[in-house]
Amino acid sequence: MANNESYQVAIDILRCHLGMSIDEAHKELGLDNAGNPVSMTDTQEQLIGLNSAN
Repeated sequence: MANNESYQVAIDILRCHLGMSIDEAHKELGLDNAGNPVSMTDTQEQLIGLNSAN
């Protein structure tokens, strides 16, 4: 819960000003669905398309 509160302002900015969904905002910030940071390796793999979860 503390992590989600730490990122809430950034999530709100992405959602309100850029029109992103909450899932898109979490992905943009490198967070999982619970608002916890994703490990750097997972984020890097997603950015270069190696992770099949995309």
